[in-house]
Amino acid sequence: MTANVGTADRVIRIIAGLVLLSLLFLLDGPARWFGLIGIIPLVTAFVRFCPLYAILGIRTCPLSGQLGHS
Repeated sequence: MTANVGTADRVIRIIAGLVLLSLLFLLDGPARWFGLIGIIPLVTAFVRFCPLYAILGIRTCPLSGQLGHS
């Protein structure tokens, strides 16, 4: 897997993921479970790979960045 999520994108994904996860604690009833969607941006931020970006041909990181390689 080649990294396709850059630094600024990662920060935004981490913030968005944490905000979404906070819905688990802020909302009541079945709507609170929508907060679990926050796991997706967190995972893509930490692995630096977004499958949707790969499909659409989008890349927000430098071309030399690959997972596991310097």
